Amino acid sequence: MKPQQKLALDLLEPGETTQTYLNSSKTIPSGITSKMLYKDIVTIAWPSLLELMLTQLASMVDMIMVGRLGASALTAVGLTTQPKFLIISIITSINVGTTALVARSKGQGDQGKANLVLRQAILINIFISVLISLIMYSTAEPIIKFMGATDALSLKEGTEYLKIQMLGILPLALTGTITAALRGAGNSKTAMIYNLIGNLANVVLNYALIYGNFGCPRLEVAGASLATILGQFVAFMMACVAVTGHRNYVRFRVKDGLKPNFKMMAAISDIGVPALIEQLVMRVGFIAFAKTVASLGTLAFAVHNVCMNIRALSFMNGQAFAVSTTSLVGQSLGKKRADMANLYATRSRRMGTVVSIILMILFFVFPRQIISLYNSDPDIVNLGARLLVMVSIIQIPQGSQFIISGILRGAGDTKATAMIVTVTSLFLRPILAIVLIHGFGMGLEGAWIAIMADQLLRTLLVFIRFSSGKWITKLDK
Repeated sequence: MKPQQKLALDLLEPGETTQTYLNSSKTIPSGITSKMLYKDIVTIAWPSLLELMLTQLASMVDMIMVGRLGASALTAVGLTTQPKFLIISIITSINVGTTALVARSKGQGDQGKANLVLRQAILINIFISVLISLIMYSTAEPIIKFMGATDALSLKEGTEYLKIQMLGILPLALTGTITAALRGAGNSKTAMIYNLIGNLANVVLNYALIYGNFGCPRLEVAGASLATILGQFVAFMMACVAVTGHRNYVRFRVKDGLKPNFKMMAAISDIGVPALIEQLVMRVGFIAFAKTVASLGTLAFAVHNVCMNIRALSFMNGQAFAVSTTSLVGQSLGKKRADMANLYATRSRRMGTVVSIILMILFFVFPRQIISLYNSDPDIVNLGARLLVMVSIIQIPQGSQFIISGILRGAGDTKATAMIVTVTSLFLRPILAIVLIHGFGMGLEGAWIAIMADQLLRTLLVFIRFSSGKWITKLDK
């Protein structure tokens, strides 16, 4: 493997204080060009974009294959979505601290500290993931009932799906930890490779286990869940190989052991806990929202899950550039170059907007064709197509919101985003959905108007925080 490419940032000397650069965000330092800045962003973002998009495409194939089994199967899997995302969100939140601290350590030129961050993050995630999986496995059926299962078949299949998912939480969590550390160091290519191979394994196993191909038993919904965790285990094994070698900046060495370092755990938690609160609040709001939508019946909930699955593909744009900005902003502030942090931030937003426009056109022009990939039922296609037009409208603000949140996380400014998500996800989205669905009788379209309102307000609030410049001064505090 070739040595990791140097960034434009690496050509500069450390700054003396972030305050020096607060009023020079538009001035490019001598020896650096705008082209170099864009190249740095793309170098980190494109592997993440490809990885995230193909990961979501694998999820879409998952849903398409399940959709061939009927609306009941779609509903069963949909009922597990928010509980599963809640777990993933908890794990991801801890890894926000991992990425930010590894990036900061690299900016400071302290590889030993970066490796310490990885080891402590692994310890934290082992404890959390084992605890969560045990609790969720033992309460799977009540959870599916709570999520709004309206018939015995959906309850049975949803419970089976969720229980199987819990068996794969530990490898999923540790893969996420390794990925977060690698991305913090600016290496997104390695994670792209092992996650893509894991997703490819998932798709092949879906075909084998859902329908009973290649001599495998026909397991239907349970087969889809089993294929997912087997794919995750493949990715985990490859991630372990990647991080135990000598090719990457961040390394895990067995001789260093896994002895707890409570000071470093506290540092990870200081950034991760506000992000955790943000995710917990958001998921509580999403669960309340999902229960409201589930009350509309099996068909409406099936359409909702199809459209949410498609919309998640559009997240990949903002998330990929967020990965890039989190790493570059973190490294810039670690080097006390707030001017570079600001330059990377503004250019990431510009590039994300271009991709958002492309996605907006795609969803607006071809909604019926996209929905038909999941199910050809005219009722599903007609309703789903109307919802995808709404998805197209929010592409630009949604992408910008993800990128700005990544900027704030790279600076360790996670408390502000937690407060913003509380306002939009816990209050605005579920309450507005209830009002529009039950008060005005707008059905599923009312729920999606609530989603649009959530995204627009959240984008406005994170932009106000970004524009204030307070995230830059986090380093000096």
